[in-house]
Amino acid sequence: MNYQTERMKQLHRAAMEIVETVGMKFHHPKAVEILKSNGIRCEGDVAYFTEEQLMYWVRKAPFCFTLYGGDEKYNCTFGGDEVNPAPPYGAPYITEKDGKRRPATTEDYVNFVKLFEANDNYKTNGGPIVAIDGVEPRLGALAMWYATYTHSKKVMMIHTGDHEVMDALIKASEVAWGGKEALKEKPRMFTIVDVNSPMQFGKHMAETLIALAEAGQAFTVANCSMAGSTSPVTLAGTVALIIAENLPVIALAQMVRPGTPVLIGSQSCTADMASGQIAGGSPEGALCYKYAANLSDFYGLPSRGGGAISDSKIVDPQSGYESMITLMACYENHMNMIIHAAGILDGYNAISYEKVLMDFEVLNYIKRYVREFDINEETLDLEDIKEVGHMGEYLTSEHTFEWCRKEPMIPEVTSRGVVADPVNQFQNRLDSYKERLLKKYQKPEMDAEKLGEIKNIFEAAGLSRQWMDMVDEL
Repeated sequence: MNYQTERMKQLHRAAMEIVETVGMKFHHPKAVEILKSNGIRCEGDVAYFTEEQLMYWVRKAPFCFTLYGGDEKYNCTFGGDEVNPAPPYGAPYITEKDGKRRPATTEDYVNFVKLFEANDNYKTNGGPIVAIDGVEPRLGALAMWYATYTHSKKVMMIHTGDHEVMDALIKASEVAWGGKEALKEKPRMFTIVDVNSPMQFGKHMAETLIALAEAGQAFTVANCSMAGSTSPVTLAGTVALIIAENLPVIALAQMVRPGTPVLIGSQSCTADMASGQIAGGSPEGALCYKYAANLSDFYGLPSRGGGAISDSKIVDPQSGYESMITLMACYENHMNMIIHAAGILDGYNAISYEKVLMDFEVLNYIKRYVREFDINEETLDLEDIKEVGHMGEYLTSEHTFEWCRKEPMIPEVTSRGVVADPVNQFQNRLDSYKERLLKKYQKPEMDAEKLGEIKNIFEAAGLSRQWMDMVDEL
């Protein structure tokens, strides 16, 4: 029997024992009601699943699905070997070049949307890349949706919200994309529905799940267990808990609407045993992402996890090597959705423009590595090898001219060869890269009538029309 398959079976058996004996605590009465109505044994707000019950519902989730962008070239497939990097999610602060930290602004949010829009490696955009100022936190999901809708044509990541906020967001989405049935037929949005380790699912998350499932939109279940803190210190126990926390939430979504597009995922890692703090850029985190991707094959579900994660406080060597190992783990294991695929610092507390741009380069390196190379008559170039023999060169050959922009990755930030200012070269190239991306960015054209209707919906929900008008001008 395949070694990895046997390991997955061991983890599955452990997870089934957890859901049957420990159970999952659901903090929303409607979620408990839905579970009970489908025959799940509940004691108070704790639901206990048999393996047969749980897998019956999990198998109703699609093994592959598509999310649609405002421009069809950005449509994303989730499942199989497809890999889709996505922006960071949830950082409240921005770290400046000098290492100082400041709150993010609305202009920062829009700037980041523009940078991700201009980078062809990303087909998704938006969500809580950073917090938005000048907006009541409860209405953040509406503000982020609006800023992304008016500045991006890519598949939209969104933030979570309570019932009233999600209702307004769905109504605006129906206006934007052709009505209720059209939105279900071509889902446009996804978000993260977090699990609280150990074995809890919150009221706020349940309201988001129910709203998105009823509207036919997608989400990824994700826990962020910290091995040794909120999950067992051993990774086997942590991965078993990942499974036990994911599957009941996926089952709930299928009870709301069978066929709801959902990804199985994890942002789990280890805890630093000296401080108890998260160690997101650790090799143990990379292993958790690897196994989250393996769960995709085992359960027949698309996968989500990882990203370019670092706990460094600034852009420095630590932020580089941690981001490389965590992002590489996702790509090598065909993680279908990689949230946090650029920008994260300090255990998800901050992002920086420099880190986003550096991770864009890291992503280019990794994509080139996993692409491998073709072996055929043309790429072997035996004619040139024979002609050059022992004393010639290849720099001026026709074959080099033909392949020099196709075979090697052309770096955007990396310095090679002689440079005039090696101390400041990296920052100078980052600044130049940022300018090129912002210059490349093109703002989408908006339908004035639709935009006016969307503004009315959001204003009625509490979002300032003046703020929306200001965003239009950015």
